Amino acid sequence: MPEGDVVWYTARRLHEALAGRVLTRSDFRVPRYATVNLTGQAVSEAAARGKHLLIRVGSLTIHTHLKMEGAWRVRPVTEPLANSHQIRLVLANPEWQAVGYSLGITEVLPTSQEHRVIGHLGPDLLGPDWDPSEAARRLAARPERPIGEALLDQRNLAGAGVIFATEMLFLRGIDPWRTVGSIPADELTALVELGRQLLDANKQRPGHVTTGDARPGREYWAYGRAGRPCRRCGAPIRKGQQGPPGQERPRYWCPNCQR
Repeated sequence: MPEGDVVWYTARRLHEALAGRVLTRSDFRVPRYATVNLTGQAVSEAAARGKHLLIRVGSLTIHTHLKMEGAWRVRPVTEPLANSHQIRLVLANPEWQAVGYSLGITEVLPTSQEHRVIGHLGPDLLGPDWDPSEAARRLAARPERPIGEALLDQRNLAGAGVIFATEMLFLRGIDPWRTVGSIPADELTALVELGRQLLDANKQRPGHVTTGDARPGREYWAYGRAGRPCRRCGAPIRKGQQGPPGQERPRYWCPNCQR
């Protein structure tokens, strides 16, 4: 599932292509919305909220979520559109076409009702509402949870996924199985603020880099490096699964550097 920086970048691309322009094509390939036609209406904005994408058209909002496989592609409108069963939505104007592939969620709702789909989210790591103290407070509300699990709960902070949660915990020296309640409040605040810094540093480039070295195989401290030596101490990086039954996600950590 794309992390918040990828969603932020996708929203920027959609905004640059669509905002302030009138739609000449509106093609929903989702049964529930197959009859919705927004042709002739102007797009006012495309924005990210955590991992959610919002495209505002008149008094309506198109809400999409990439989930695991989804992607948006922006191309010149003159470029032929390949016939693909993966296409869920096409929006076009005289210059650009935005095509949504394998979108996990595609729905239309009144803009005034956006809270129904994003109101549960915590502070957005890349949003104007970012508040590290509030994010830390939400994390601390369930002190018994493992911190690696709590960081991925979008109700606590919106935008972090497995990659950034892994790297945040490594850089702060925190074991992902450590309970939230065992981490001092100031350390929780520093942890989530580090998350914002990492996402902000990555939001305008492809891929992710947390080490400062973009060469292949050198991008991460711990993520995806199971069995390989820790870049700091040399101990083998470990891998495990964490999360509620049926929702387990991989964890990578150094048993020596993260306590």
